[in-house]
Amino acid sequence: MKINCIIIDDEPSSQVVLKAFIADVNFLELVGVCNNAIEAAEILNKNNTITLLFLDINMPKISGLSFYKSLQNPPDVIFTTAYSEYALEGFEVNAIDYLLKPFSFERFFKAVNKVLDKQSQENQTPEDDFILIKSNKVLHKIAPNDIFFVEAFGDYVKVHLEHHYIMTNSTFTNILKLLSKQFVRTHKSYAINLKKMNSLAGNQITIGDNTVPIGQTYKADFLKSFNKTL
Repeated sequence: MKINCIIIDDEPSSQVVLKAFIADVNFLELVGVCNNAIEAAEILNKNNTITLLFLDINMPKISGLSFYKSLQNPPDVIFTTAYSEYALEGFEVNAIDYLLKPFSFERFFKAVNKVLDKQSQENQTPEDDFILIKSNKVLHKIAPNDIFFVEAFGDYVKVHLEHHYIMTNSTFTNILKLLSKQFVRTHKSYAINLKKMNSLAGNQITIGDNTVPIGQTYKADFLKSFNKTL
């Protein structure tokens, strides 16, 4: 897998070191180099494929920590700084690592491997991943990736697959607890598998051969989840 990253550092010498180190790691792809947080914000707004920041803490106008805390859906971050007193605060925002300048390539490589391990685990879908759905006294073994959407239907829930659905006497909430983060609620009665979605137009989602509504209460959260997958 490739990890798209950007450098945010106001020191040219630090930028040179980071660019050289990144170029020597085959799973890192440098998308941009920023001199301050404002430039970084512009890049992040335009490119949602960036999943790693190399972020200096002590920068003019807006510190790296303040900038990172301001992000709504922050990428993973490795803080880089010459000041060790920022280390504790850096880890309080769940930084992957904290590199104290000047750092060696060996130390840099250790940090980026932590990112690779974390993101690989997040993107991994085990082949034997499945849930059990009971319908008419029969237990059905279903892979979540095969589910298109789920629908609350009175005292029951319809679990929609490609060409049929399974009706189960369970609560909508309980079914959602069994499913992964790729399932997003769009309505009080619907949650969809984002990987199966075909199109979005107005307040309607096309998924397979079906149309699913987006309720106004859920629209903002759905759009955030949808944008993160693009």
